[in-house]
Amino acid sequence: MALDGQTLALDAGEPRIGLFGINMGADPGSMLRIAAAAEEAGYESVWTGEHIVLPDPQAPPSPAPPETIFVDTAVALAAIAAVTSTIKLGTGIIILPQRQPAVLAKSLASLDYVSGGRLLFGLGVGYLEPEMTACSTPMARRGARSDEYLAAMRTLWSGDAVSFDGEFVRFDGVTANPKPAQAELHTIVGGHSEAAARRAVTLANGWYGFMRDLETTAADVERLRRAADEHGRPDHLGPLEISITPVRRPGPGDVEAYAELGVDRLVLQPGWHRSTDEILAYVEDHAPRP
Repeated sequence: MALDGQTLALDAGEPRIGLFGINMGADPGSMLRIAAAAEEAGYESVWTGEHIVLPDPQAPPSPAPPETIFVDTAVALAAIAAVTSTIKLGTGIIILPQRQPAVLAKSLASLDYVSGGRLLFGLGVGYLEPEMTACSTPMARRGARSDEYLAAMRTLWSGDAVSFDGEFVRFDGVTANPKPAQAELHTIVGGHSEAAARRAVTLANGWYGFMRDLETTAADVERLRRAADEHGRPDHLGPLEISITPVRRPGPGDVEAYAELGVDRLVLQPGWHRSTDEILAYVEDHAPRP
């Protein structure tokens, strides 16, 4: 999805294909096999899911049973970086207000550094109150906290002997190395609210919608269009990139239909309750077309 001034101009090119949930469920060896197979098959990216803790017993709106394995995002992607060379490494998504920003800035910069600049930093503000409480994070003002955390992290990535004086984060004359390999770390905002659309349009390289069908994706695109009209798009961020995890496995014509809506990337979810062999078969069956 390209931006022309304050409006969105859609580009119906072939979407790139990613794979969601690489850190979920599978044993470590299988995780690495699946990531390597995705790279060999031509997938553009692999993506982690994230929940630091889950309510036990499961209760709405918790998305997964408490026994679900979520390998830590930085650990999983660093391991995958060691057995791959070109596939991009996406965090889908890091719940930003739950993280201490200087510590997260160090982890992400290190991950981008050791992977040769392959990180896609997906972030969101979260929605699960028991998880927020366990991470000593108030639900109130988590959006404002996220915006400030991102600004503070970018300050640490921008140079040496830097300072920041915000409501939630303060530091003075500090340096964090290594810096990310990317001159500006590629940042993607997740979420389906008006606030998420504003955050994506004004602060990020892209937006990520999870479990969206064609109808909800069309509504998402219109919401982003309104946000661009209302808030504008900083020129240095370039075109707004649209990523979608479809609500179901793409059928005949679905990839083209998402492309016509302006989707740049489809991040497919194979279902991590399946066996390793079943997931490897899914990776092969849904590989990008040459």
